[in-house]
Amino acid sequence: MEYQAGTIEGVIWKSLSLYKDPRGWLCELFRHDELPKEFHPVMAYISMTEPGTARGPHEHIDQADCFGFIGPSNFKVYLWDARKGSATFGKKQVEIAGVDNPRLLVVPPGVVHAYKNAGKEQGLVFNCPNRLYKGWGKKDPVDEIRHEEMEGSPFLLD
Repeated sequence: MEYQAGTIEGVIWKSLSLYKDPRGWLCELFRHDELPKEFHPVMAYISMTEPGTARGPHEHIDQADCFGFIGPSNFKVYLWDARKGSATFGKKQVEIAGVDNPRLLVVPPGVVHAYKNAGKEQGLVFNCPNRLYKGWGKKDPVDEIRHEEMEGSPFLLD
């Protein structure tokens, strides 16, 4: 399948504000009163990605990811709508988010996603998904379909 450029239904992009003062800055990543209930986080983690390195592409069956891209680098973010019943099935969306464009991104289940550190320094990404990794007590299977090494994958990063 070949994906066409376009916006993807159900994906939420929100610009983030950094409130600066002499001590540094503060950024509200999410608020329950600004996210639909089905995307309310149940855990949080932060990852560091080396320059030029990608994470993904992968997708989730039940989990939605709520990413915060705030810096200190920029990321090229890739989304592919693989949900057969979606009005935007077959669309691909690519955005830049990070230090130059702080953004919150909610990726609903079934949307394949990846990001690549497009900067020259290490980059931090915050994620607060709406499902626990491996379930309560880490006893369930991981809700993730990985496409990184899939031969003939249509989910290619440039």
